[in-house]
Amino acid sequence: MPDENELAREAERDTITAQLQNMVLESDDVQEFLTGLVSVAAEAFTGRYGDIFCGITLLQPRSMTTVASSSARARQVDEVQYGFDDGPCLRAAREGVTVHIPDFLTETRFPEYREAIAAHGLRSALGIPIRLDEGASAGLDFYSTEPGTFDDKGIRVAEGFARDVSQSLRLAVRVAKLTDAAANMRVAMESRTSIDMAIGAIMAQNRCGQKEATAILRRASSNRNVKLRDLSVDILASLGQHEPVTTHFES
Repeated sequence: MPDENELAREAERDTITAQLQNMVLESDDVQEFLTGLVSVAAEAFTGRYGDIFCGITLLQPRSMTTVASSSARARQVDEVQYGFDDGPCLRAAREGVTVHIPDFLTETRFPEYREAIAAHGLRSALGIPIRLDEGASAGLDFYSTEPGTFDDKGIRVAEGFARDVSQSLRLAVRVAKLTDAAANMRVAMESRTSIDMAIGAIMAQNRCGQKEATAILRRASSNRNVKLRDLSVDILASLGQHEPVTTHFES
């Protein structure tokens, strides 16, 4: 049977997991979720391992812009990595391995980054990979102003935390992708509706068929160097009609 310490750890992990899942559901976007996530991480470590700064970076095929930090100082030192395109968090996310820096003053990796980050008064760091779906990766970064802060136990705790948050973060990324896709589709539908209405107006004015009206609209768009949607909105406005609020696909 598990001992009392094991039961306490399981209860604590269950509480953190439930807290993270609630944050996914309550957050408006991935950025808000990540901000809550690093706050939970920093609180979980601070006290047992001194004052800890925590940050997280989400890497996707064309960006590494979604960054959250537990404090202004954590955000500042996390962004130092982007200037060098390297560091414990970025390397952990890209290579899928834990990157531990016991002391920046004696560290031989990241020579330029090491000097820059040491100038901010930091002495040790820990980068933990977070497993995500294909096409995205993330790294959880812990910083300390003291050398040798992260011992074997601390590293195991951080890696366990990363495992616990991976499912919630995957869910947040999926929600963000679905939200972006839905927004893009809505814009496309609204554009299509405006264009169809403008074509209908041209058909009525010129007493022509849809094919000819479409050709007229396209020629005007090309000659004026204006997008079809923008020209369609202008045509509707000139006729006293407003841009459609709903699309043909909405009830």
